[in-house]
Amino acid sequence: MSRKLAFTLLFALATTGASAAVAEDLSGYTGAQLFQRFCASCHGKSGDGNGPVAPFFKLRPPDLTQLARRSGGQFPAEKVRQIIDGRQRSLPHGAREMPVWGLELELAGGQAADPRKQADANISLLVEYLRSIQVN
Repeated sequence: MSRKLAFTLLFALATTGASAAVAEDLSGYTGAQLFQRFCASCHGKSGDGNGPVAPFFKLRPPDLTQLARRSGGQFPAEKVRQIIDGRQRSLPHGAREMPVWGLELELAGGQAADPRKQADANISLLVEYLRSIQVN
């Protein structure tokens, strides 16, 4: 099997969670559960960037346990929120390899009274989970 085909298959498996989210109620998930469901395939179960599909990217997914260290010791909560959300693209940062989770989470909240509000709540859970896994 060619490396390109293997990558395509693994990426399809890794992003299955995004399309499956449309029919799934995520309102009871914790931040850790959301991370395992949507982020671990690329960033690894512990957030260190060693997920099962990481070897197939040109650039390794970042080690999410080092976000505060790389930001001078302060966890960059708002920046992390914007990256996860992805609905507002920052053009100077170039192409986006990560899925637009804000949109996916909003689609998953289709049965909620306010799907956007539910998506924002889930993003907040993810941000707080990432804050909790920071390593000095």
